Amino acid sequence: MTEASGLPLEGPQGPKPRRVLSRRNIFLYGTLFVITLYYAMPLYVMIVTSLKGMPEIRLGNIFSPPMEVTFEPWVKAWSQACTGLTCNGLSTGFWNSVKITIPSVILSISIASVNGYALANWKFKGANVFFTILIFGAFIPYQVMLYPIVIILREIGLYGSLGGLVLVHTIFGMPILTLLFRNYFSSLPEELFKAARVDGAKFWGIYFRIMVPMSLPIFTVAVILQVTGIWNDFLFGVVYTGPETYPMTVSLNNIVNSTQGVKEYNINMAATIITGLVPLTIYFVSGRLFVRGIAAGAVKG
Repeated sequence: MTEASGLPLEGPQGPKPRRVLSRRNIFLYGTLFVITLYYAMPLYVMIVTSLKGMPEIRLGNIFSPPMEVTFEPWVKAWSQACTGLTCNGLSTGFWNSVKITIPSVILSISIASVNGYALANWKFKGANVFFTILIFGAFIPYQVMLYPIVIILREIGLYGSLGGLVLVHTIFGMPILTLLFRNYFSSLPEELFKAARVDGAKFWGIYFRIMVPMSLPIFTVAVILQVTGIWNDFLFGVVYTGPETYPMTVSLNNIVNSTQGVKEYNINMAATIITGLVPLTIYFVSGRLFVRGIAAGAVKG
């Protein structure tokens, strides 16, 4: 078109292109880079230190990569490092942590998901009072209840056993998980629940056939929270178990804080990385579902 024809000239269409090196982008990505560097640097130091021998570590160059890579510290951390009176490394504590984490996660998530489902969709008399009391329990400091729980576990014969610690983790995971599941189930379309009721579905039928298949994100969130919290727990592990049933974090503490002989920093770093591999792996595998579940679970209160 021309201006002589009386019609407006056609120009470029669409939004104005953004500059890549704008002040906003420089500030945003610069800040993210600094934060990433801050959190990645300790991990880098642990990895390179765990791959060095003690003569190289004594040189004091903690940021330099290993001149000669060795996996001997990893082998010693797993099977030979002393964790007290025994020198079996982290292997015993690892399997104890597995025996604690798996049943604790399954039990706590199963019970909390049913609680959240009942509180969101099956209103019963006193539901709000029950939910308030349950959530109140999430804000009581764990340290306040350590000794009473010791007495309870002793009286029922579970003190010092893996079963007692599983029970403790299951109970303490209940409040926050119930809140997450209740909020998530409340955010699902209510019409699905009503339609299922009209079709004759009962409590468990609706739960297993409708709610559970639609709730993969929030189940992923619950798994990540519970695995991270239970696997990394030290306080409950050292209080409610004994030397034969110590979880991995207690074994790691005994290795790192050992005062006998030479301080082997490469073994300490390798043991620390091995201890954190399980929750890190689970988070990296299911990180996207974790974000989706957190966002969906925060829609309704």
